Amino acid sequence: MKKILIVLLVFVVVAAAVAFIPVGGSSGVETGSIEGGPMLDISAFSDEAPGVPIDLLFIHHSVGGTLLAAEGPEAGEHAPQCIWDAHPNGGGLRDLLEGSGYQVHEASYGSRLGEETDLFDWLPKFREHMDDVLRIDVQDTTLPDGRRNQIVVFKSCFPNSFFVGEGSGTGDPEGPELTLADAQASMNALREVFARYPDVLFVYVTAPPMAPPSAIPLWKWAIKRILGTAIDPAELRAGHDIARRFNNWMRSPEGWLQGYPNDNVVVFDFFDVLTDNGRSNMLRYPTGGGTDSHPSAEGNRRAAQGFLPFINRAVRRAGMAAPSPEPQPAPEAAPEPDVAPAPEAAPTPEP
Repeated sequence: MKKILIVLLVFVVVAAAVAFIPVGGSSGVETGSIEGGPMLDISAFSDEAPGVPIDLLFIHHSVGGTLLAAEGPEAGEHAPQCIWDAHPNGGGLRDLLEGSGYQVHEASYGSRLGEETDLFDWLPKFREHMDDVLRIDVQDTTLPDGRRNQIVVFKSCFPNSFFVGEGSGTGDPEGPELTLADAQASMNALREVFARYPDVLFVYVTAPPMAPPSAIPLWKWAIKRILGTAIDPAELRAGHDIARRFNNWMRSPEGWLQGYPNDNVVVFDFFDVLTDNGRSNMLRYPTGGGTDSHPSAEGNRRAAQGFLPFINRAVRRAGMAAPSPEPQPAPEAAPEPDVAPAPEAAPTPEP
C-alpha cells in the first residue's frame, strides 16, 4: 500500500508541474553555436617552458581544484577545501605546470582570501588585499623568505555564467546583479588595479558553463518546480548567451583589453573550451549523468592541455621568462693539415 501511495504522489507532483512547463518543454534544447570574438593573439611568442622557476597562485573553488588535480581517487591534505592532489575528474594541470618550472600555490574554500570568488568579489579582493594575495602559499599560509607570486590566476565558478540580463548604462562595478553592464564595469575597474602591478601577470580564467537543462530528468525538474528551486530552461540558455558575449568581450583586444598599456593581463577562455569552442553555450563535459555542472576529467584535460602553452606564451610576452639563448653559428671546419707526400721507396738492388 505504501508503494502505491508513493507512486501516486510522484505522479501528482509531476502532473502538477507539467501544467507549469513553459512552452517548448521543460528539458530545453541547447542553444546553437555563437561565433567567438577576436582573441588577443600571443601566438608569436614561444610556448616553451619559461626556463626559470616562477611562483604561480591559483584562486579557485571546486572546478579549479579538479582542473589542477591529477586524475585518480580523491586525495590531498586540503581536499575538504577543494584543493586536491588527485580527483576522479582531475585534469592534471598542476603536474603540467610543475613540470615546466612553475611553483603552484592555491587558495580556495576556507581561506581568508580564497573563500569568495564570484565575479563581483575580485575587485574588492585585489584592490584591498593585493599585498596579501601576492604572498599566499597554500590557503592562509604565506611564502617564505619574502617571496611573492609572480602570476595570479583567478576564476569564478559556473553560477557566474548564468547572467540575468543586459543591465543598463555604464553599469555598477559592485553589482550585485549579474548583468552584462555591471560585469563589464567591474572588470574595467580591475584593469586600473592590475596596472599598478606591472611585474605581476594576471590571468583571468572565464567562468565555466553550466550543464544543459535538457540533461535534468523531468521528474527531478518537476519536484524542483513545486519547491520553487527549478531554473527556467529558457532563462538559463539566455543567461549563457550573455555569458558568451561577455567572455568574447573579455578576451578581445577590442574589448576589455582595448587600450590597456601593459603586457601583464591575459584571458584564458575556459568557457569556450568546455563548450567545444562554440558548438554550444552550455557545458559539453558534464558529470553526474549529464546533470552536474562540474566538468568531467575529459573536459578538464582538454583545458589543461590548452592552458600550458597559453601560459608559457603569456609569460614570455610579459618578459618573465629566461632569455632564449642566441643561436651560435656552426663552427667552421678546420682546414686539413698540409702533409708532405711520402718519399718514394728506393728500388731494391739486384743481387
